[in-house]
Order: sequence, then structure tokens, then C-alpha cells
Amino acid sequence: MIEDRRSILQMLSESKITLDEADRLIAALERGHADAPQSSDRPPVGYNRAPSKYLRVIVDTDEDEGGPTKVNVRVPMQLLRAGVRLASIIPPHARDRVNAAMAENGVPFDINALKPENLEELVEQLNDLTVDVDQERTKVRIFCE
Repeated sequence: MIEDRRSILQMLSESKITLDEADRLIAALERGHADAPQSSDRPPVGYNRAPSKYLRVIVDTDEDEGGPTKVNVRVPMQLLRAGVRLASIIPPHARDRVNAAMAENGVPFDINALKPENLEELVEQLNDLTVDVDQERTKVRIFCE
């Protein structure tokens, strides 16, 4: 299933299919996977795996100028949770200034809406996140582990 998903994303990146077509193909792939018999080495559909502990960002590029660049960032999910909790103790006038600065830069974000319970939902969704970008000389991977 992972290879099929990767093929669909590759076709999308090469503009061979549209975003809507890719979405439909992935949805059909997931429906087919849910109906498929489960193998003994794979957890059953709906299985709640352990929550991810890290968000990983890996960049590997080989540019003509400056030589190869390798980036490997591993961000603990607990750091995200702690950051959200700290945001709640920011004084109201400072939060207003942050919101104004974000708006000036074209980012419609309200720091007052950032709550720990909202973060937990985001972290749960991150468990399914995998982004692979392959270009001629650059490979970027973002995933949870």
C-alpha cells in the first residue's frame, strides 16, 4: 500500500494527475486496504498504535553550488505540547501584539485559540503524516516516529 501511495504522489508531483484524482485514488486505495484480509505481521485496521514521540524532518540535497547539504531534525512531541502550555501564560497584551505581527505578515493566526486540547488532536493526526518529496538532487522526508 505504501508503494501504491508513493506512486500516486509521484504522478501528482509530475502533474500527470490532478489533486482531486490523487485524492480519489488514495481514498480508493484505503478502502481496498480496509477490505483486504489482514496478514499476521500487520496490526488490524483500526488498531491504535502507540503515539508518536518525535516529528522528523530529513533533507538530503546535492547541489552544484556549495556541495551536499544534509539536515536531520528530530523534534520531540513533548516540546510541542510544552510550547502550547507556555503560550497560555503569555499576558493578553503580548498575545494581541503577536496576533497583530502575524497578521501584518499575512498569517491569519490567533494565538488565543491555541489550546492544549487542540494540540492533542493535531498530534493524533500527525501519526499518519508522511511527506516525501523527491526531486532530481533533493530528497525531503517529514514523518512521525
